Amino acid sequence: MGNASSETPAANPRRRQLMILGGVVVAGVALWGGYELLFGGRTVETDNAYVGAEVAQVTPLVAGPVARILVRETQTVKQGDTLLILDDSDARIAVAEARAALGQAERRVAGFQANDDALGGQVGARQADVARARADLQLARLDLARRNRLSGSGAVSGEELTNARNSAATAEAALAQAEANLKSAQGQRQANAVMIKGATIDNPDIVGARARLEAAELALSRTVIRAPTTGVISRKQVQVGQQVAVGAPLMSVAPLQAAYVDANFKEVQLTKVRPGQSVTLVSDLYGDDVKFHGRVFGFAGGTGSAFSLIPAQNASGNWIKVVQRLPVRIDLDPRELVRHPLRVGLSMKAKIDISDAR
Repeated sequence: MGNASSETPAANPRRRQLMILGGVVVAGVALWGGYELLFGGRTVETDNAYVGAEVAQVTPLVAGPVARILVRETQTVKQGDTLLILDDSDARIAVAEARAALGQAERRVAGFQANDDALGGQVGARQADVARARADLQLARLDLARRNRLSGSGAVSGEELTNARNSAATAEAALAQAEANLKSAQGQRQANAVMIKGATIDNPDIVGARARLEAAELALSRTVIRAPTTGVISRKQVQVGQQVAVGAPLMSVAPLQAAYVDANFKEVQLTKVRPGQSVTLVSDLYGDDVKFHGRVFGFAGGTGSAFSLIPAQNASGNWIKVVQRLPVRIDLDPRELVRHPLRVGLSMKAKIDISDAR
């Protein structure tokens, strides 16, 4: 009796402590269950997410030695900024030659125009010659006819009649020659007219020379290589004096202002994920204090393993099912990227709100 009464005061505090601890555990489980019931099924998240961007490759459109490089690795540039300059000596010579060829073509066509005026004068002169030859022939024929009428009466000698006939024949030959000369002059003018047709608009010689000049000027302008987009210089692999070929990669420009996130969700998480749903993201670079916001843009056409260099072959007898991950493209808020810039390849945690999924 004395022992039982002596243990009761010590046992009561321990019992109360155990009861309090049990109550806390039960309350915690109840709260957790209530949270999961209300909010647990409204989001899906993953920490297998990385920053990406449509990186622009800088490649030359003309070949040549590098004369100057105006940017450095990690430098931020704006669209249109000059990145590097190729030696333009050959391109300038080509422009000068093309410009000279255009001038020659224009002078040649102008000469054709001047020839047309001269040939027009020749045609007029030949037409006058034909008119005179016809008049001479008409007079010779009239004289011959008159002498033929008088020859029967003996008033005209045989020599005079012969001379009249010869004069008529000479006049006919002169008319034929004048008409031939007229046709020749007209043909030369028509040929020249073809050469000057469209002299100021679409003459083939001038159009071709002008096109060659434009091509030479375009090649000259391409010796100055500019930034295709706003971003950060990356993977610079060119030096001054290097002979670069057309299409050779010189550097890249990462447009960080248009960065996105590829989040690799498990296939079992994507049942209720839809394009347009809001996403909350956290970067390992800035920590939990900085939250990024975005929206689901779309889904990749296949899993990472399906697009790998050596796709998995699951037709063997030792096949083991592995839960696959599908990349989900997430567009970020550009205003937040201005305040907290990201870099391609950084790790992210993404949580998609699927509460509006049906």
